[in-house]
Amino acid sequence: MSAATRIALLTFPGIRAFDVSVITEVWGVDRTDRGVPAFELRRAAADPAPVPLRGGLTLTPDRTLAWLPRADLIVVPGLDDHVTPAPAPVLEALRRAHTAGTPIAALCGGAFTLAQAGLLDGRRAVTHWHLTRLLRMHHPHVTVVQDALFLHDDNIWTSAGTAAGIDLCLHLVRTTQGAEAAATIARSMVTAPFRTGTQAQFIEHPTPHTGRDADTLAEVRTHALSRLAEPHTVATLAGHAGMSPRSFARHFRATTGTTPLRWLITQRIAAAQKLLERTDLPLPEVARRTGFGSEITMRQHFATHLSLSPRDYRLAFHDAVPQPGVDTPRTDP
Repeated sequence: MSAATRIALLTFPGIRAFDVSVITEVWGVDRTDRGVPAFELRRAAADPAPVPLRGGLTLTPDRTLAWLPRADLIVVPGLDDHVTPAPAPVLEALRRAHTAGTPIAALCGGAFTLAQAGLLDGRRAVTHWHLTRLLRMHHPHVTVVQDALFLHDDNIWTSAGTAAGIDLCLHLVRTTQGAEAAATIARSMVTAPFRTGTQAQFIEHPTPHTGRDADTLAEVRTHALSRLAEPHTVATLAGHAGMSPRSFARHFRATTGTTPLRWLITQRIAAAQKLLERTDLPLPEVARRTGFGSEITMRQHFATHLSLSPRDYRLAFHDAVPQPGVDTPRTDP
């Protein structure tokens, strides 16, 4: 997806106020003084009448659907009622936008709106775990994925519930504007800067966890982040925690929603992104500092997670003053 600076918030009766707030907080706040690009967020609707939201709120559109062809990205909020048909002009505008190649992202139950438009037929999609059965029942031609935070299929993004919508919005900023811009927005929102779409929607606790367990796992994550260049394995991380590998892996997934190695890969990608943005270090050195070991391995993971090579990522997002001696960036444990 190319650099997205013109964002359309699709507006119609029945959309969730929370999702409107998330979209507005990510793309509607001026953070240019902190290095974030200027975004143009527009509330596009079929007509200019104020749109009622739950809780006595109203949202006033500032553009009609005719503005959508100018948008770099269309974001569809979730719904209060997931089976009520969206307005026909909205569905037709979505179909036209997808045909024209405009990326479309739906938060939570917004997947139902895309499904009503026929855009998810034959494609993979995710929604809140509580709504997956309903989505399958009403839209049997959609391949509903149960266990993911967000996913991408044919220029269409869908996400799971509430917090996953924030994750998707930040991911879209990261892939179009770079990791530093996404991290700056995340810091201002006091939220996690980097969760991958393949992470579980919710965290299960199959065994009781004491405060000591949580502290130990946090210490292990901090230990790994401070030594990303080292070749960590589940066994070595488990040894640092004083657990067996099997017990450590089970506790780690129950606490974080992902596996130790998958978590480690996402942290290495995030650290490599920052080095590629901030420095002119050679790619093999970036790979070494972030623990990938080789440029080839780093390139494989970038292709899988970002659909970009490290070289192309640097060309797209490197605008910093070269700092050859910069330390490996750290992300939150």
